[in-house]
Amino acid sequence: MPEPLTVLDTLRRPMRDLRVSVTDRCNFRCVYCMPKEVFGRDHAFLPRAEILDFEEIERVVRASVALGVRKVRLTGGEPLVRRGIEKLVAMLRSVDGIEDLTLTTNASLLADRAQVLADAGLDRVTVSLDAVDDATFQSMNDVGFPVARVLDGIAAADAAGLGPVKVNAVIRRGLNEHAIVDLAEHFRGSGTTVRFIEYMDVGHSNGWRLDDVVPAAEIAAAIDARWPIEAVDPSYRGEVARRYRYRDGAGEIGVISSVTQPFCGDCTRARLSADGQVYTCLFATGGHDLRAVLRSGATDAELVEAMRVVWSGRDDRYSELRTLETVNLPKVEMSFIGG
Repeated sequence: MPEPLTVLDTLRRPMRDLRVSVTDRCNFRCVYCMPKEVFGRDHAFLPRAEILDFEEIERVVRASVALGVRKVRLTGGEPLVRRGIEKLVAMLRSVDGIEDLTLTTNASLLADRAQVLADAGLDRVTVSLDAVDDATFQSMNDVGFPVARVLDGIAAADAAGLGPVKVNAVIRRGLNEHAIVDLAEHFRGSGTTVRFIEYMDVGHSNGWRLDDVVPAAEIAAAIDARWPIEAVDPSYRGEVARRYRYRDGAGEIGVISSVTQPFCGDCTRARLSADGQVYTCLFATGGHDLRAVLRSGATDAELVEAMRVVWSGRDDRYSELRTLETVNLPKVEMSFIGG
């Protein structure tokens, strides 16, 4: 494989991670992501013709790898509702240069699919789970889905070798801040790392308010009061979670603090939506159309150049600049670009 180009944005940040949304559909209606009031029965999802096929996704991934990407994460919506997702996994596994091929899922379909995904070449999974008690979890996924089936999916992923599994929990005041200690207790000593995420103003449909944010410092303090923890150095530049380990050796947790402790300066992530738009920030108000480039007959070299131009012009640092005015901008929805 040829040496990748070194492409830096205007703030000298390299492109190292690509998040690929394979669908804008999901079988949950989580209140912080796809609330029923907005994503109801009549919501118009993307028509099939507008969604990138697997070959188009593979071409974008190859172009990204040529520019320095080493980690690829499949997201949604819920990626496991995309038919034949294991075929895409196998296609991407063959791309020379990808060091980490992962998938983020709500785990509702994972128990039956974990081994197939592992056999196709997936490295790891991250599971979204906001509480371990049914009452809270079902109120947040808003479709009555039980915790036990998510835990079955995590167990299946571990058994298939898709670990260590990471669990992502979005904490929203008034809904599930009591779940912080419960989640930590459930997964302590299991090898599964829970990453607690501050409730963010992604998109424009979740009614975000700053008062609803449980700050990272409060999350860490709640756990430290029960089981003392200590900070751990980041594993690599651009790691979004601040890591802490239990002093008694029972594993570690992470806290993602996009609101109170922004990490824009080390952000190395690009995002590809299901319809072929490249977004250079989770809080972007618009994307760059790669589908038109792909379907115009562009060569691989022209596709690489199109992505290089997008990244080299990037100047995003939304979380560092967040104001009341930017909070209310009509940003792209999280369900569209995978969080």
